[in-house]
Amino acid sequence: MTTPRPETLAKLTPVLTKRWLSPDAWRLGTYEKLDGYAALRKALKAHPDDLIQLIKDSGLRGRGGAGFPTGLKWGFIPQGDGKPHYLVVNADEGEPGTCKDLPLMTHDPHSLVEGVIIASYAIRANRAYIYIRGEAVHAARRLRSAVDEAYAKGYLGRNVLGSGFDLDLVVHSGAGAYICGEETALLDSLEGFRGQPRLRPPFPATHGLYASPTVVNNVGTIASVPYIVLGGADWWKTMGTEKSSGPMIYSLSGRIANPGQYECSMGITLRELIELAGGMKPGHNLKFWTPGGSSTPLLTAEHLDVPLDFEGVAGAGSILGTTATQIFSDQDCPVYATYRWLEFYHHESCGKCTPCREGNYWMVRVYRRILAGQGTHEDLDTLLDTCDNILGRSFCGLGDGATSSVTSSLKYFKQDYLDYIEGRTAPKLSDKSLVGAH
Repeated sequence: MTTPRPETLAKLTPVLTKRWLSPDAWRLGTYEKLDGYAALRKALKAHPDDLIQLIKDSGLRGRGGAGFPTGLKWGFIPQGDGKPHYLVVNADEGEPGTCKDLPLMTHDPHSLVEGVIIASYAIRANRAYIYIRGEAVHAARRLRSAVDEAYAKGYLGRNVLGSGFDLDLVVHSGAGAYICGEETALLDSLEGFRGQPRLRPPFPATHGLYASPTVVNNVGTIASVPYIVLGGADWWKTMGTEKSSGPMIYSLSGRIANPGQYECSMGITLRELIELAGGMKPGHNLKFWTPGGSSTPLLTAEHLDVPLDFEGVAGAGSILGTTATQIFSDQDCPVYATYRWLEFYHHESCGKCTPCREGNYWMVRVYRRILAGQGTHEDLDTLLDTCDNILGRSFCGLGDGATSSVTSSLKYFKQDYLDYIEGRTAPKLSDKSLVGAH
C-alpha cells in the first residue's frame, strides 16, 4: 500500500463529510454544536431572491449527474403565479457503483434537512419532499428522526424560527425502481402513479409535482446549500475549477487498497485519487474505470490525469455523472463487466419506450452468446447498430446510459471481444445462459 504525498493529501477537502466521524453526528444536538442551523438563521434574514443569486454566484452545479447550474434551476420557478411551489430531493440512489448520498443521509441527515429548508424558503415552497430509495431503510430512519427533531425544535412547521415562513417536509420511501431516479418518473411515483418518465416540455419548473412549479435537486446539491450560505460564494469557489466549483464526494470502489468516500476539490485526477486510496491492490494494474457510475462511458489507464470535473471528463469522452469511480484491473474482463451492467439496465427499464425495452433485452442475449463462446463477428456490428438505435431515441436517459459501456468497451477493448469469439479466451458463461438467447 502506498502512502499519499503531502501535496496529494492537501487535495482532500472535507466539507459535506466533515461531521461524519463525529460521535452521534446524526443527532440534532451534535449538529447544532457544529454550526448546525446557523446557515438557516442567516438565510431567513435575507430576501429569497438574494439567496437564489448567492447560489448562482457560487457556481454550484447539480451533484446528481447532469451538472446543471443549481441557482439557474431555482430561478426558473415563476413567482407570483398563485400556485403552490414544491421542492423535491432526489434521494433514489441506485446506479451500480454509486454510493455517495446514502452515507451522507445516514451520518449527517440534518445537513440535508437544513438545506431543504433554505432552498424551500428561496423558491417560496411551503411543502418539500425527500424521495428516498425503498431499500435504504437505515438512511430513511435517520432522515425521519432528523425531521422529527427539526419539527420539535421549530426548524420545520409553522412560522419557522419566528420568520413567518411555513414549511412541511415529508420523507417518502419509493419501491426501489431505478427509473425513479429520473426526475419526472420520480414525480409520477410521488403522486402515486407507476414510475415512468414524462414527456418534456412542459418541464418541472412550471409543471412538476401536482402540475405546479417544482425544483428537483440531488441530495448532495441541497446539502451543499448551508455551507454556501455560511461561507459565501467566493469561499465556495476557492475549491474546484472555474466552471466546476466546490468539492465533490468521489466514491471509489474496486481494485484499490482502501475503497470509500473521498471528498476533494473538483478537478482532482484519478491518479491522485488512487494515491489517496493507498494505491492499487497488490498484483493489480489499472485497465479500465468509470468516472461517474455504470451509465458513463469507460475510460482507461491513458486517462489517469484527466481532471475529474464536468468539463475535463466530457473532454475525455465520458461524463462525470455521480462520481462513482469504479476501478478495474488487468484481472477484470471489460466484456463481462459490460454484460453485468446491461443486465441491470434491462431489468430496470420501465418498458415505456421501444428502443430501451427491446434494445437492452436483445443486447443482453448477444452478450450471453459471446461470453458462452458462441458469438460471431457480426454480433459486434449488431451491438453497435442496436446502441445507435437506443442512444438519443429513448424516452429518457436510462437507455442512453445503458449504451455507454457497450460502445466505450468496444472502442477500447475490441480485442477482448474477439478473444471470446475466436476462442482464445475460455467461455465465462455456460450453455444454460443461452436458453432463449438466439
